[in-house]
Amino acid sequence: MRRFTLPPERLVDGRVTFDVDESRHLSRVLRLRPGDTVVATDGAGRDYTVRLDSVGETTTGTVLAAAPGTPPSPLAITLVQGVPKGDKMEAIVRAATELGVVRVVPALTARTIVTLEPSRWRDRARRWQRVAKEAAKQCGRAVVPPVEVPRPYADVLALDEPADLQLCLWEGAIGDERSGGVPVATLAASLPAALPSGTRIRLLVGPEGGLSTEEVERARAHRWTIVGMGPRILRTETAGPAVIAVLQSRFGDLGTDR
Repeated sequence: MRRFTLPPERLVDGRVTFDVDESRHLSRVLRLRPGDTVVATDGAGRDYTVRLDSVGETTTGTVLAAAPGTPPSPLAITLVQGVPKGDKMEAIVRAATELGVVRVVPALTARTIVTLEPSRWRDRARRWQRVAKEAAKQCGRAVVPPVEVPRPYADVLALDEPADLQLCLWEGAIGDERSGGVPVATLAASLPAALPSGTRIRLLVGPEGGLSTEEVERARAHRWTIVGMGPRILRTETAGPAVIAVLQSRFGDLGTDR
């Protein structure tokens, strides 16, 4: 059944009103009609079966049933991603959402190429948030992960938020001559045999060109474990989703029965 998003404030006394974007998709793209049934998720873990009453610029419906949405992953993964150029961030947000992250924190690093005014970064963040919403709908997630406004790398590290495991990916881990003296280990060697449900993980990935040696040292000073991915250097839009997939496969819900 087709899925749509429904902010909680748009559900009143069993009646729903879809926003402009969803109404346009319902009416102009899918050409649904009154009487058709869809699933609306509130983005916070609950799904509603809705019968459409009116379809147009403003689409309304009646809730027929409510139920918990797809259970979240037992891992609470936050992706801290160095902002790449072009539309790569959209691909990263889409894949990370599909793989179950709970939050995306874009970081402006020494090798971030894009420079924008604060207002334009907010516009980018809103666009990335729309990508996360669409990805959540596509993959059946009941929770849409927030995508924050990009902030300087130093500010991200200064947050020092509670985490059970902090992993910083660095291609300098491949060889001693490139590692700049920073102690590194492979990802496999850095992971425990098991992780309990609810484990909070933060994953840090640099932009094109990776993190600088100074940035890696600063991450280590904030208790991040510096890890390498083996003999191959992955592109920034590949590295984060690849590690998230490994974590979800070993400790999360990737490949499990619903």
